[in-house]
Parts: sequence; structure tokens; C-alpha cells
Amino acid sequence: MSRVRTGEIKALSGLRIVAAVWVVLFHFRPLLAEASPAFRDALAPVLNAGAQGVDLFFILSGFVLTWNYLDRMGESWSTRSTLRFLWLRLARVWPVYLVTMHLAAAFAVFTLYVGRFPLPPDVIGSLNALSWIKQVFLVQLWFQPFFDGSSWDGPAWSISAEWLAYLLFGGLVLVVFRIAAVTRARGLIWLAIAAALAPTLLLLAHGVFYTPWSWLPRIVMQFTAGALACAAVRRLQLSDRSRQAAGLASVALVVIIIGGLYLLDAYPPQDMLDAGGLVDVLFVPLVIALSIGAGSLPALLSTPVMVYLGHISFGLYMVHEIVHTAWNWAIQQFGITLTPSWSAKFAVLGLVLFAGVLAALLYHVVEEPARRWMRKMIEPSTPRVARPSEPPQGRLHPVTARAG
Repeated sequence: MSRVRTGEIKALSGLRIVAAVWVVLFHFRPLLAEASPAFRDALAPVLNAGAQGVDLFFILSGFVLTWNYLDRMGESWSTRSTLRFLWLRLARVWPVYLVTMHLAAAFAVFTLYVGRFPLPPDVIGSLNALSWIKQVFLVQLWFQPFFDGSSWDGPAWSISAEWLAYLLFGGLVLVVFRIAAVTRARGLIWLAIAAALAPTLLLLAHGVFYTPWSWLPRIVMQFTAGALACAAVRRLQLSDRSRQAAGLASVALVVIIIGGLYLLDAYPPQDMLDAGGLVDVLFVPLVIALSIGAGSLPALLSTPVMVYLGHISFGLYMVHEIVHTAWNWAIQQFGITLTPSWSAKFAVLGLVLFAGVLAALLYHVVEEPARRWMRKMIEPSTPRVARPSEPPQGRLHPVTARAG
């Protein structure tokens, strides 16, 4: 029996690119419909539910942060540790967020001076100092019930929501730590599933996910669900057989999710518009199964290629809508018409791949260098140890050896 409690969970890193591509294809549906109507129609139930990839991200975020910080921050409150955590979260998301935010604004301004089709007046009108301040400080979503128009780069609304979750994490981790201390793994799993049900109940009540302030329970409760799911996993004692069973369970859950999307599309309860959102209830079990599973799907998601794609998934998520907006502008400007053909298919595929290349560039040129730079600001620098051949400089100090 073994207990896994530290290090990167590679299968969850690989899952991130699946969630990101799901969101990308959701936004690219109109282009897919023009380039390949048959492909679009065949995958319509899955593509139409692509917005749920954001909910999967929220659960993953709560899980991974709890995995890394429950022991460090959960036992007792530490203002220093909490501030350090917040700075490190900024170091992770802020650089790419700021770059894509200003790229989106720059492209909107570009359309004012080049060509005949500037972006819509509501987009141009949002280019003001107050909007800039709100977005720089990641609070733009907090002041409005709907996320449409909150950010110059559309997907950035979810980063504003995540920043709220990060600010709450210092208190949440204290609660989760104490719940985990007195609750068995099975009980924690049920608590996680129950927490994730809040947005689902609102969906059942209204028939749509997008209602006033619906973003708030989505981020708070699904982030909390991810934290509780992580606490459950940390308590599990697992055999190799159990890990193999969890891997098979993850495959079964994916099949059920996809099958459920087709079933709900064909037979929506009470003619529910966003019936596909009901599959959200399976995301917590899926994340748990992948985090502990071995073989099959966990092994596939843990391959170096999938893990690398997971690492650049944040950049893809943040840049793809800029690529989409630029293409839509080019269609108007140059009179491009996509008709079902192989050239149209390759054009849409090229756009997705181009967004992927930009994501890789953002990761290597912006995200990782900036993260390391910001991290160094709060970590004590290690003094360079002089080689024996080097003369000592400055004041003389006794040299002592210290283990560790």
C-alpha cells in the first residue's frame, strides 16, 4: 500500500490541455460549421458543451493548489505564507494575462486605423482607463453579474474569478485541513461532489448556466470541490490493483460524459438549453480517478507530449480568442468566404495550430521566465560559495559545514 502526496500529478497536467482544447473548439464552432458542416454536426453535443471546460479548470485549480499547499498553509494561519502564496499565484498567471490583455487591446486599436471594419463600438468603448485599472488588478469581473464584455481578452474573465478564489484560499485551506483531519476519504469525496452541485442546481432551476452572478458559485464551489477532492486523495491508501481500477474508472467516466452529452442533446430535460452542463457532476470523480489511476487513460495523459501541452495550455486558453477575433476581422476585411472543402478544413486547423504555436511562445518567452523572475523577488538568494582557488573577498568569516 502506498500514499502519494507530493510532486506533479502528470495525468492532471495532461488533462489541462484537453480542457483548453475543449474551450477552443467551443469558440471555433462557427468556423467549423463553415469548413466542415458534417464534422461540426457529428460532434455538436460535445462542442456545444465546451464552456464546461472552464468548470473543469476551476476544479483542477482547487485540487492542485490544495495538493501543494495543504500541509504548508492548512495547520495554522500565517500572513506571511498567505502573501507568499498570492505572489506565487500572480507569478504564474499575471505575466501571460497582462500580455494577452494588451494584445487584445492593441488589436482593437489597430482595427480603428487599418481597414474598413473596426471592432464593434462596445469593444472600442471599453478601452478606457477605468477598465484598464480593473483588469490589471484582476477585479473586472467582480463588479458585474455577467462576464460578457468584462475583459478585452474574452477568456480573461475566468482569471478574474480565479483571483477571487486565490484570495479566499488562505481561509479555505484552514477549513479543509480541519475537515480532512476528522473525515474519511469516502466522506470527503461525497463532500466534494456536493460542493460541485451548486452550479448544477442553478442550471436545473433556470435551464441555462449563464444567469446573473452565476460565475460566482461556479468558481467558489467548484474550486472548493477540487480542494475537498484533493484532501480525499491525500487520505487514500492505494495498492497497485486499486490504481489500475481507478485508471479503468477514468476511462469509463469519459465514456459516460461523452455519451451523456449526446443523450442530453437528444433528450434535454424540460427542453433545457444548456443540458450538457449536467455532466459537470462527473468532473470531480474524473479528476480523482485520474489523480490516483495507473495505466490506460492516466498513462496517456502522463506522456511527455501531453504533459508539455498541459504546461502551455494556459497560454492557449488566453490567446486563442485573440486569434479567433483577428480571423473574423480578416474575413470581413478581405472578403474571405469559407465553404466546405479541404482548404477550408486546413485553414481552421491552421488557426488552431497557430494559436498553439503562440501558446508555446508565451510559455517559453513570457510565462516561465517571468514566473522565475517574480519568484526570485521573494526567495532569499543563496550566496555564491567561493572555490578553493579563489581568494576570499570582503570580511573574513569562519567556514562551517552544515548538513542539508
